[in-house]
Amino acid sequence: QVQLEESGGGLVQAGGSLRLSCAASGSIVTINAMGWYRQAPGKQRELVAVITSGGSTNYADSVKGRFTISRDNAKNTVNLQMNSLKPEDTAVYYCNADLVTPQATGVRRYVDWGQGTQVTVSS
Repeated sequence: QVQLEESGGGLVQAGGSLRLSCAASGSIVTINAMGWYRQAPGKQRELVAVITSGGSTNYADSVKGRFTISRDNAKNTVNLQMNSLKPEDTAVYYCNADLVTPQATGVRRYVDWGQGTQVTVSS
């Protein structure tokens, strides 16, 4: 059983910064891509940023130049540094991981999600 635990959300004024962290724990063979998604009230969940195990990154246009995703493969963690926050960044942020876990006969690959952490940016 793998758990993704997020931390670092909160309330910040526009222009401020927050750092989100997500740690994967449990029986893991490897983690492929890790990412952050967000969902604002009344909207669909959307990709914010993703990073491969090799360090390649991809960002939503709306956060390019403001957010930075990073990961520590040895610790199975992924971080999201959010700078110059805007009210429209307000959402629940979810950690996401493409996991490979051991099974009795082989491995299993699946995508798992954290429980979400609230980010609120006031104007």
